[in-house]
Amino acid sequence: MSTSFGRSTTLVAALAIVAGACVVGRRAERPPDERFGHRYSDEEGGNRETMVIRPPDSTQEYFHFTAPFDTVHVRPAPFETTAPDSVHEVPVEVLVKGSLPDACVELHHLEQERMGHLLRARLQIRRPRGAVCATVIRPYRFYFMLPDRYEPGHYTLNLNDRIIAFRVLPPPED
Repeated sequence: MSTSFGRSTTLVAALAIVAGACVVGRRAERPPDERFGHRYSDEEGGNRETMVIRPPDSTQEYFHFTAPFDTVHVRPAPFETTAPDSVHEVPVEVLVKGSLPDACVELHHLEQERMGHLLRARLQIRRPRGAVCATVIRPYRFYFMLPDRYEPGHYTLNLNDRIIAFRVLPPPED
């Protein structure tokens, strides 16, 4: 009985080592929202519209508000294997997902500042003054790059007073 138990334990341990080697040998595929540079096509994006900030109509007056959002994905770029050893910094992009409250609201402005490992960003929306707009929930996604490049470490993004911690992982060892 103990021999059977010993063989089972050895087999389980061997399988665990092999499975671990497979994960270490290749990077696990990340979901699209977590991948630097990924953009949804119209077919795969579901009901969310990819929005960009466009200049406002100069003949129109607007109300400005803090942009509503549901989720934020901070996506550091992978380290390039062909880069010199001294290059240990990568760009970082952010994917914001939310819903706009009516047919007239647009993204208005993005303001950013960096203070070392702390980043502050303000995303605003605008709505035309006096406009009569259809009340319809408009799910959106918005991509933007954080300023500068980032070395491995822990960082904090404050987006519209919501704190998002993220980490830039060190380059993989060969």
